[in-house]
Amino acid sequence: MARTATFPLIPLLAAAILALAGCAGFEPQPGPGTEPQAAYRALTTPIIAVGDTQEHESTGYPLHDNDSTVDAYIEVTQRPPEQALFGRRLLEWALASHPDEPFIHLGDVMDLSCRSEAVRMGRIFQSTKSPGVILPGNHDGLMFGIFAHNLYDSGSATPHRWNQLCRRGAEADRKEFKSENEALTKRGFIATYLTDQIKAPQPKPGLVAPPPQGPHIVAWRNPDPDAFLSAARGELIDGPLHADSFLAQRLVLPRAAGATRRTVVIALDTNQSGLLVGTWDTLMGRSPGSMGNIDPDQIAAIEAWVDEAIAAGDIVIFAGHHNWRSLGLGSRIMLRNLMARLEQPLVYLSAHTHRGFWAVHRALASQPLLEMNVSSLSDWPIAYRRVSFAYDEAARRLIVRADLLPRGEKPNASDADLLAAWRQQACDQAQIPLKRLEDEDDKLVRAQKSTRGSLAEWVIAALSPICESCEEPLYRHAQAYLDEVLEIVLELDADLGRDAHALHTVKLPAWCGSRDFVACTRGVMAERADGFAAHVALFRRKAALAALFNDHLDDLTSHRARAYMTCRAVLAAKDDFDTTPDDRNANRGEHKRKAEQFFRIEASIGMK
Repeated sequence: MARTATFPLIPLLAAAILALAGCAGFEPQPGPGTEPQAAYRALTTPIIAVGDTQEHESTGYPLHDNDSTVDAYIEVTQRPPEQALFGRRLLEWALASHPDEPFIHLGDVMDLSCRSEAVRMGRIFQSTKSPGVILPGNHDGLMFGIFAHNLYDSGSATPHRWNQLCRRGAEADRKEFKSENEALTKRGFIATYLTDQIKAPQPKPGLVAPPPQGPHIVAWRNPDPDAFLSAARGELIDGPLHADSFLAQRLVLPRAAGATRRTVVIALDTNQSGLLVGTWDTLMGRSPGSMGNIDPDQIAAIEAWVDEAIAAGDIVIFAGHHNWRSLGLGSRIMLRNLMARLEQPLVYLSAHTHRGFWAVHRALASQPLLEMNVSSLSDWPIAYRRVSFAYDEAARRLIVRADLLPRGEKPNASDADLLAAWRQQACDQAQIPLKRLEDEDDKLVRAQKSTRGSLAEWVIAALSPICESCEEPLYRHAQAYLDEVLEIVLELDADLGRDAHALHTVKLPAWCGSRDFVACTRGVMAERADGFAAHVALFRRKAALAALFNDHLDDLTSHRARAYMTCRAVLAAKDDFDTTPDDRNANRGEHKRKAEQFFRIEASIGMK
């Protein structure tokens, strides 16, 4: 059947130009100064703050937007193959390291917004008994984090392409992953999340699962006044306006002994993204992925929480996926007007940048706003924060304590310290020589970068007449990536040993015949295709094996296996960072992060 265009090429090229241009103009944000003397009294015990896990479905049909060629020009469109297999274990490691502390995930749980990604991440969240919440990010309900496609538009090819991208590897006769419901819209993401909250160990009386389709209003309050997730308000919308759906949440942080005030977090949905990104919006840099948005209906929904907190004397903290400067001007003005009701210091927690920082914002209002931005669990610097709050009543000054984790005996002061902490806490527990793991990951990261196509080849393919064979470069590049994924599985076999991984128990596809998983994998990696149809068929065989092994890895629960996978995800992210030119790493260079106080672990803010 004829190939259909995926997305307008001009917006994609414009996005590439904007991304490259943005790297040259970095200016550090104004940050908090030297800490004044204060008599702080603890308000809360710690919670864990993470962001941007971006679980990625690597075995669906390849598209131009996710081709390895793009990664050569917009880092990191395609992450190291270790991330596709092991990346979610970073979140598991962080949560398992603090089993008695609640957590807040500041958004971008998924990457392509596929149902398979949500299922895999759901297993991680369900493995912890601690209460936790997830804020919607721009990748949670939008394709690639920027395209708000309408899956119900039968007259457009793009919804079908989104579903194809999310159809994880399977043999041709297996239909369970080939429905028209594999992509997860913003409405679908919120519905899935609320359903999972109902299943969580902590009771939530009165919270109902949204119906599969149709409009739905969320107006829920937990009868337990001290419950971590104490209230939720939102609206679920079907069809072309699905990205206007929103879910705001109200959290009550665990109170420290002797605290005289309660601390409440108003967790915003900064991703009310509206209709499909247009060419003009992209050219102007107004992608709903890069820029966050909050509509007036969400502001109206949370006003009562702010007024209630004022009446109760609670301290209010705001949180959202997008960093403050990435919120649209209208959203910031509305939030500033709402914040002006509070006679307390103002703090905002965020993610989205993947680099982490502290900043103080003074625009749009006379009162300063302190922002603590967490780095990601998908790109270096791989880290998370352990956050608590304390208050000086007389000075009316609020301090945010946010230990950068993992860490050694002393707080991290450099990337070398952070990497050493990961090596000590995860790699050492894998019981494999560190040099061996480092060599494996360095080799694979360099192989991935060397197999990228050229931008000229990519553009020519996109501009070619509509035909099936025009997509052949995509399948060649995708096969190279899957070869690297499969090579990691073979390395895991050699590193952990037969008894630890049990890969020999996996039921292989019929075309493997009597071969075991090593022989079958080596065999399919050695095959060569001739012609477009052969490339597609070979890609599907490789994708079927990769998806099968990926699912099996989730069943590995031994401490050593978890440590191994966590370690390899960290080492690959660091290798990818180190082999990326400093002017193309989205301002994640260590010197730039130090300029924005990345390694700082506490900062305070007053009223003026």
